[in-house]
Amino acid sequence: RCQRWVENCRRADLEDKTPDQLNKHYRLCAKHFETSMICKSSPYRTVLRDNAVPTIFDLTSHLNNPHSRHRKRIKELSEDEIRTLKQQKIDEAFERERATQELNESNEQNTISEQGGEEQEEEAVPLTLEERENKDYLKSLFEILILMGKQNIPLDGRNDEFPEGVFTSDNFQALLEYRINAGDEILRKRFEMTAVNLEYCPKTQQKQMLEICENCIREETLREVRDSHFFSIVTDEVVDIAGEEHLPVLVRFVDDSHNLREEFIGFLPFEADPEILAVKFHTTVTEKWGLNMEYCRGQAYIVSSGFASKMKVVATRLLEKYPQAVYTLCSSCALNVWLAKSIPVVGVSIALGTIEEVCCLFHQSPQLLVELDNTISVLFQNNEEKGNKLKEICRSQWTGRHDTFEVLVDLMQALVLCLDAVLNDASVRWNNFISGRAFVLSSALTDFDFIVTIVILKNALSFTRAFGKNLQGQTSDVFFAASSLTAVLHSLNEVMENIEVYHEFWFEEATNLAAKLDVEIKLPGKFRRAQQGNLDSQVTSENYYKEVLSVPTVEHIIQELKDIFSEQHLKALKCLSLVPSVMGQLKFNTSEEHHADMYKNDLPNPDTLSAELHCWRIKWKHRGKDIELPTTIYEALHLPDIRFFPNVYALLKVLCILPVMKVENEKYEIGRKRLKAYLKNTLTQQRSSNLALLNINFDIKHDLDLMVDTYIKLYPVK
Repeated sequence: RCQRWVENCRRADLEDKTPDQLNKHYRLCAKHFETSMICKSSPYRTVLRDNAVPTIFDLTSHLNNPHSRHRKRIKELSEDEIRTLKQQKIDEAFERERATQELNESNEQNTISEQGGEEQEEEAVPLTLEERENKDYLKSLFEILILMGKQNIPLDGRNDEFPEGVFTSDNFQALLEYRINAGDEILRKRFEMTAVNLEYCPKTQQKQMLEICENCIREETLREVRDSHFFSIVTDEVVDIAGEEHLPVLVRFVDDSHNLREEFIGFLPFEADPEILAVKFHTTVTEKWGLNMEYCRGQAYIVSSGFASKMKVVATRLLEKYPQAVYTLCSSCALNVWLAKSIPVVGVSIALGTIEEVCCLFHQSPQLLVELDNTISVLFQNNEEKGNKLKEICRSQWTGRHDTFEVLVDLMQALVLCLDAVLNDASVRWNNFISGRAFVLSSALTDFDFIVTIVILKNALSFTRAFGKNLQGQTSDVFFAASSLTAVLHSLNEVMENIEVYHEFWFEEATNLAAKLDVEIKLPGKFRRAQQGNLDSQVTSENYYKEVLSVPTVEHIIQELKDIFSEQHLKALKCLSLVPSVMGQLKFNTSEEHHADMYKNDLPNPDTLSAELHCWRIKWKHRGKDIELPTTIYEALHLPDIRFFPNVYALLKVLCILPVMKVENEKYEIGRKRLKAYLKNTLTQQRSSNLALLNINFDIKHDLDLMVDTYIKLYPVK
């Protein structure tokens, strides 16, 4: 098919190109295809038929155009060839007309989408007065829905306290009535004879229209992703939307302005069965959202405790189908926090939940933070520098730090004393909520099981702390971190081989902290209850926690590091030596060719890669004294002459979208921030996956006419 296209285009300069090269690096404008050759697989995506061949060309106008000498050379046709071509078009006319009739009968859409900035003009059938009024009416409904989404107004806002049988308007109906009262003639004519206690727009219709709004808004982002070709998939923590668990999905790509962006594209219903979840995840991304996973170059999953193993199955299944979709860490999550959340030990999950609740409680009450500051001042009066540092940390989201568990161990005594002070305060300073939470959390913090858990996590994760911090640092830090992984694994393997000795020290630290807090050292209650009647049980607390906590924790950390930093992932990170500042630190003695093999098929001219990389090194090695070396991929992509190095440019774009690389410009990471803001500001029962997308992507342009036309085509009866 590619060869046929080249022949019809009269492009002799492309005849020696392989079909793969033509398919990847060359595009043909839609105006060269007949209407019958174009169809829509869905109301949102326009595609060519499998047997589509370009036949519409103006091959003679250039002869009379004096400026055409600057254009690509076109083979001049003889009169016989022109007559033959015209006759061929006439012969095909009947076939095209019959195909068009068949398409119309089967309700397939045959309009041409704009490509290359040129529009195919078609004769539009004039609308009747009734059709025009109906479209205007639907447009008004869509405008209300989009307003509600942008302003985060829930659809249902009824007061349930009204007696049964009394009709009350929901938010959508109320806004519709307000618009009628404000002078919207289209809506007034539609509903002037309708009973006042009747819903103007049923829930079913609202849901259908919302789905269309969501798909049209999402399609604007996905169109940019497809134009960029390469992308990565990132998911955030599982969230509750109206009582159902959903997985937020974000996409990373480099846009036309060479900016790395991370955009929210929707929620995916979470499944308990990981295999079903993997299938639905793949189906949604490829079929519903229309992304080609062959272009996916990275995947990362930020998950809550208990969900990590399921998402790992999803990652494994995607890797089996798409080996280049490298499984990586996400730059927005500290390595140690990610590792802790993925540890398959119930006690660790409970401890992490307790830590989040403690941090949340103190941030909810400024007065409680002041109380904690005073407690820290008393405890650290002999070390004011450390005390001031801890006060500053307490005012941040310290549960996401690389050294979270070190900070928590240092703060334990201050947290417990502060919560106890709230409970013992006889005044009315603290409301019932604060007092109640203080009682629950004080009991949780002074449980020996919690104390030994955080101490073991602190020590076991100390070996990966510096490594993880470098992964979230500058580009050069990430590059050199990849080289230090072997040393990190070596240290952890040594710990595993001598776990009895290491655990003895860790357990001693936990008992000392427990003694400071006046906490009894004992086995967990659930274990003691299970052992009732077993007179032979001689299990000590130290041995118990070694078997159920220390050993599985260290084993899991070693295995997760091997899985997340696969050979392909490390190869990709080694390619960061393309960044000039890294190249300079290596004295321009680099060998990216070997590591770039995995991306060979993504390059426009792979045969010239070696020579181009040599020129790239020479360019920076012999730069002027006043020229600084770019320190990030972002800076390198924005160099004025980057297009003169097409292979380097392609490699940098692919490396940039790896989830482990941080988004350099914060204004292009707004998708995740807006998602967090939406979840924080919206009650669980009022959340809607459709409205959430409209709210988070409020600044994306929307085409009301497209929404109306899509609705009419999908629901012609209505």
